[in-house]
Amino acid sequence: MSFIVMGFVDVVGVSTGYIQQDFDLPDNLAQLIPSMAFIWFFLLSVPVGIFQDKWGKRNMLNLGMAITGLGMLIPFLGYSFPIMLAAFVFLGIGNTIVQVSANPLLHDVAPREKFSSFMSLTQFLKAIVSLLGPVIATFMAAQFGNWRLVFAVYAITSLISVGWLFFTNIIESGSENDPATYKSCFLLLKNPFILMMVIGIFLTVGADVGMNSNIQKYLMSVFGLEIEEASLGISLYFMALMISRFLGAILLNWIKPHLFFVITAIVALLSVFLMLIAPSSTIGLLAIFLIGLGSGNLFPLIFSITVDRMPERANEISGLMIMAVSGGAFIPPLMGMISKNFGALMSLGVLAICMIYLLLVSLRVEKR
Repeated sequence: MSFIVMGFVDVVGVSTGYIQQDFDLPDNLAQLIPSMAFIWFFLLSVPVGIFQDKWGKRNMLNLGMAITGLGMLIPFLGYSFPIMLAAFVFLGIGNTIVQVSANPLLHDVAPREKFSSFMSLTQFLKAIVSLLGPVIATFMAAQFGNWRLVFAVYAITSLISVGWLFFTNIIESGSENDPATYKSCFLLLKNPFILMMVIGIFLTVGADVGMNSNIQKYLMSVFGLEIEEASLGISLYFMALMISRFLGAILLNWIKPHLFFVITAIVALLSVFLMLIAPSSTIGLLAIFLIGLGSGNLFPLIFSITVDRMPERANEISGLMIMAVSGGAFIPPLMGMISKNFGALMSLGVLAICMIYLLLVSLRVEKR
């Protein structure tokens, strides 16, 4: 359930399209919406990782889901651009806490040799929610004339999850080292391997959020689709993520994570190039699907490979890794700026650069 709640943050993609249309926002201003959600990963991840080392992962996870639920109620206070930004601030804070807490808590309860597989499985559950977000929003808009009702569904689910976890007993593993501090967290970045993987998470999530929040713009500006049709392109992307993570959960029982990392990075990079040269909306949608198929396991692979290298520093690594999720706050505005000045197609070059780096990292990891 916590990974289901974790998936709620991806509603930022379809929300960006509707809010931009409703308030007639330029591309660069519209991309502030995902930034409001993802900037908190940069600001809060390390403090949360340190605090949960003392207070416990389960307690922090419940706090994060509660804040997420409250944030999902804010859009019903009124409908304006500032109110929607406030809602995504709460969503971002809550989701930051959930991601910092849920992943190492999973490491506590999963067999170590199955951790990569379990990570892909939980990301598969998250992808189901990400897939359903645009579908629910489009359904609410068509049936009730209010796409924001998707937030009511998310609020109720979050609060149910809080109650469930509150009454669930979990035995957490304690740290054998001294309690985590800011210094101990950031000193890990002196390790070249940790630094390389943290940057990898930054670009993975940045590319994912950049895809999510720009698919509508790409399909509308390049191929002339209407926003309802273009919104379904987001669902196609998340369907590919869901399939990718489900297959990853199975295949990682037999394929080494390092080799799987290389294969998925190659598929993702080639698919971005296909998106750039797509001659029709059909090929464009195929490229979107293939990008999701290739990139779906990048986050769980990078996370699990890194934690497995230093499991005794799981809380600190989790804080750094989730801090790097703030890539979702930096990459979309960069794409929005390029899109405004040079067109939606040129902004995809940012995705290509991200994927090239990830391919190089995967080759380095496989070699080591």
